Amino acid sequence: MRLRLPAVVLAVALLTAGCLAPLQTSSPSAADGQQLSVSGSGEASADPDVAVLSVTVEARADSAAEARDTVANRSDTLVAALVDAGVAEDDITTQYYAVQPDYDHSGEERRVVGYTARHAYRVEATPDRAGELIDVAVDNGASRVDGVQFTLSDEKRAELREEAIDAAVADAEGEASSLASAADLELGEVRTLSTTSASDPYSPRYEMASDAGAAGTSVRPGPVSVTVTVQATYAAN
Repeated sequence: MRLRLPAVVLAVALLTAGCLAPLQTSSPSAADGQQLSVSGSGEASADPDVAVLSVTVEARADSAAEARDTVANRSDTLVAALVDAGVAEDDITTQYYAVQPDYDHSGEERRVVGYTARHAYRVEATPDRAGELIDVAVDNGASRVDGVQFTLSDEKRAELREEAIDAAVADAEGEASSLASAADLELGEVRTLSTTSASDPYSPRYEMASDAGAAGTSVRPGPVSVTVTVQATYAAN
């Protein structure tokens, strides 16, 4: 005789059987293994091959037009002297230009007492000529030398960056090897690698001549460094 179970009983039996079955979970493939994330830094240095001078021509006058004209004449003299000294015209560029009123604030209300015009130039040259060109600028219309920076040409900077990257990658690999050894793991291949870089020009000391009969300006540049940091992820087993 064939026994027929009610539909409700049969459904409960199937549900209970499902609860007794093994629970299936997902886990990372064993082939993925473990990973080590490290950083490394590298630096490469060289003597600078570019000097950047900042010089300013400044004039004060009773009117804006007079201040402007005075600065224009002195600027022409300055640029001509630099070109005569061997600086290419393309290496002499304007950094800043302004004509502004000067105020007297001693009374209840401020009042205009004159005008000041300024024309600031950026001058590029080789480092060995920096001191000489400072003297040329000061002797031919420059009111101020606002600073000298020594840096690298694009070609030299790229060359040093490659050296710094090699050093940074080697540093990261050494760090990863040390971590793997400490954790009793075998270091595998590189999974990810990224880099950032920073480079700052060196600002040197420079000496101005004490009087007109003394030797010219002396500038002593230091080396310029390119620093690179890399972030790396290695497989480890």
